[in-house]
Amino acid sequence: MLDHTDLKIIQELTHNSRMTMKELGDKVHLTGQAAATRVAKLEEQGVVEGYTVKVNKKKIGYAVHAFITVMTQSTSHHPYLNFVETQTKHVENHYKISGEGCYMLECRFVSHEQLDQFLVDLNRHANYKLSIVINHQSK
Repeated sequence: MLDHTDLKIIQELTHNSRMTMKELGDKVHLTGQAAATRVAKLEEQGVVEGYTVKVNKKKIGYAVHAFITVMTQSTSHHPYLNFVETQTKHVENHYKISGEGCYMLECRFVSHEQLDQFLVDLNRHANYKLSIVINHQSK
Protein backbone atom coordinates (compact mmCIF):
# COMPACT_ATOMS: atom_id res chain seq x y z
CA MET A 1 0.00 0.00 0.00
CA LEU A 2 1.32 3.42 -0.91
CA ASP A 3 1.56 6.06 1.79
CA HIS A 4 1.41 9.85 1.49
CA THR A 5 5.19 10.11 0.94
CA ASP A 6 5.12 7.53 -1.87
CA LEU A 7 2.32 9.45 -3.58
CA LYS A 8 4.26 12.71 -3.23
CA ILE A 9 7.37 11.04 -4.70
CA ILE A 10 5.33 9.84 -7.68
CA GLN A 11 3.90 13.33 -8.15
CA GLU A 12 7.34 14.95 -8.06
CA LEU A 13 8.88 12.38 -10.44
CA THR A 14 5.96 12.88 -12.82
CA HIS A 15 6.79 16.59 -13.00
CA ASN A 16 10.57 16.11 -13.25
CA SER A 17 12.08 12.64 -13.35
CA ARG A 18 15.56 14.10 -13.89
CA MET A 19 15.90 15.66 -10.45
CA THR A 20 18.55 14.31 -8.14
CA MET A 21 17.56 12.14 -5.21
CA LYS A 22 18.71 14.94 -2.91
CA GLU A 23 16.33 17.38 -4.65
CA LEU A 24 13.54 14.82 -4.46
CA GLY A 25 14.26 14.19 -0.79
CA ASP A 26 14.11 17.93 -0.05
CA LYS A 27 10.69 18.15 -1.74
CA VAL A 28 9.23 15.20 0.20
CA HIS A 29 11.05 15.87 3.51
CA LEU A 30 13.45 12.92 3.36
CA THR A 31 17.20 12.56 2.96
CA GLY A 32 18.46 11.89 -0.54
CA GLN A 33 19.32 8.31 0.45
CA ALA A 34 15.86 7.70 1.93
CA ALA A 35 14.26 9.10 -1.23
CA ALA A 36 16.43 6.83 -3.39
CA THR A 37 15.42 3.83 -1.28
CA ARG A 38 11.73 4.72 -1.68
CA VAL A 39 12.10 5.16 -5.46
CA ALA A 40 13.90 1.81 -5.75
CA LYS A 41 11.08 0.16 -3.80
CA LEU A 42 8.47 1.77 -6.10
CA GLU A 43 10.40 0.48 -9.12
CA GLU A 44 10.65 -3.05 -7.66
CA GLN A 45 6.89 -3.06 -6.97
CA GLY A 46 6.21 -2.03 -10.57
CA VAL A 47 4.56 1.22 -9.51
CA VAL A 48 7.24 3.20 -11.36
CA GLU A 49 7.65 1.38 -14.67
CA GLY A 50 10.20 3.66 -16.28
CA TYR A 51 11.22 7.17 -17.18
CA THR A 52 10.62 8.98 -20.44
CA VAL A 53 11.22 12.17 -22.35
CA LYS A 54 8.30 14.34 -23.39
CA VAL A 55 8.94 15.66 -26.91
CA ASN A 56 7.10 18.63 -28.40
CA LYS A 57 6.05 16.97 -31.67
CA LYS A 58 4.96 20.25 -33.24
CA LYS A 59 8.47 21.68 -32.82
CA ILE A 60 10.00 18.73 -34.69
CA GLY A 61 7.63 19.05 -37.62
CA TYR A 62 4.58 16.97 -36.68
CA ALA A 63 2.06 19.81 -36.80
CA VAL A 64 -1.10 17.77 -37.53
CA HIS A 65 -2.49 16.18 -34.35
CA ALA A 66 -5.47 13.87 -34.83
CA PHE A 67 -7.71 11.55 -32.84
CA ILE A 68 -9.24 8.79 -34.93
CA THR A 69 -12.12 6.67 -33.71
CA VAL A 70 -11.90 3.32 -35.46
CA MET A 71 -14.78 0.97 -36.25
CA THR A 72 -13.52 -2.37 -37.58
CA GLN A 73 -15.37 -3.83 -40.55
CA SER A 74 -15.37 -7.42 -39.33
CA THR A 75 -15.18 -9.36 -36.09
CA SER A 76 -11.56 -10.20 -36.90
CA HIS A 77 -9.49 -7.23 -35.85
CA HIS A 78 -6.15 -8.79 -36.84
CA PRO A 79 -5.76 -7.01 -40.21
CA TYR A 80 -6.41 -3.66 -38.54
CA LEU A 81 -4.11 -4.44 -35.59
CA ASN A 82 -1.35 -5.55 -37.96
CA PHE A 83 -1.72 -2.28 -39.87
CA VAL A 84 -1.46 -0.20 -36.69
CA GLU A 85 1.72 -2.05 -35.67
CA THR A 86 3.35 -0.82 -38.88
CA GLN A 87 2.41 2.82 -38.20
CA THR A 88 4.59 3.62 -35.17
CA LYS A 89 5.87 6.75 -36.94
CA HIS A 90 2.37 8.26 -36.70
CA VAL A 91 0.53 6.48 -33.87
CA GLU A 92 1.33 7.93 -30.45
CA ASN A 93 -1.36 6.07 -28.50
CA HIS A 94 -3.67 3.22 -29.38
CA TYR A 95 -6.61 2.43 -27.10
CA LYS A 96 -9.25 -0.27 -27.19
CA ILE A 97 -12.45 1.56 -26.23
CA SER A 98 -16.15 1.11 -25.62
CA GLY A 99 -18.75 3.44 -27.06
CA GLU A 100 -18.97 4.62 -30.66
CA GLY A 101 -15.94 2.73 -31.90
CA CYS A 102 -13.68 -0.21 -31.23
CA TYR A 103 -10.37 1.68 -30.98
CA MET A 104 -9.07 5.22 -30.57
CA LEU A 105 -5.84 6.34 -32.21
CA GLU A 106 -3.90 9.43 -31.25
CA CYS A 107 -1.69 10.30 -34.21
CA ARG A 108 0.74 12.96 -35.45
CA PHE A 109 1.52 13.85 -39.04
CA VAL A 110 3.86 16.24 -40.80
CA SER A 111 1.16 17.33 -43.24
CA HIS A 112 -2.49 16.93 -44.14
CA GLU A 113 -1.36 14.98 -47.20
CA GLN A 114 0.39 12.48 -44.94
CA LEU A 115 -2.77 12.23 -42.81
CA ASP A 116 -4.85 11.68 -45.94
CA GLN A 117 -2.63 8.80 -47.08
CA PHE A 118 -2.79 7.26 -43.60
CA LEU A 119 -6.61 7.43 -43.72
CA VAL A 120 -6.71 5.85 -47.20
CA ASP A 121 -4.55 2.99 -45.90
CA LEU A 122 -6.57 2.69 -42.67
CA ASN A 123 -9.82 2.53 -44.62
CA ARG A 124 -8.68 -0.75 -46.19
CA HIS A 125 -9.07 -2.31 -42.73
CA ALA A 126 -11.64 -0.23 -40.87
CA ASN A 127 -14.01 2.71 -40.96
CA TYR A 128 -13.13 5.78 -38.94
CA LYS A 129 -14.24 9.12 -37.57
CA LEU A 130 -11.60 11.86 -37.57
CA SER A 131 -11.10 14.68 -35.05
CA ILE A 132 -8.29 17.20 -35.57
CA VAL A 133 -6.76 19.04 -32.62
CA ILE A 134 -7.10 22.80 -33.15
CA ASN A 135 -5.35 23.95 -29.99
CA HIS A 136 -3.76 22.18 -27.03
CA GLN A 137 -3.84 23.73 -23.56
CA SER A 138 -1.07 22.37 -21.34
CA LYS A 139 -1.54 21.88 -17.61
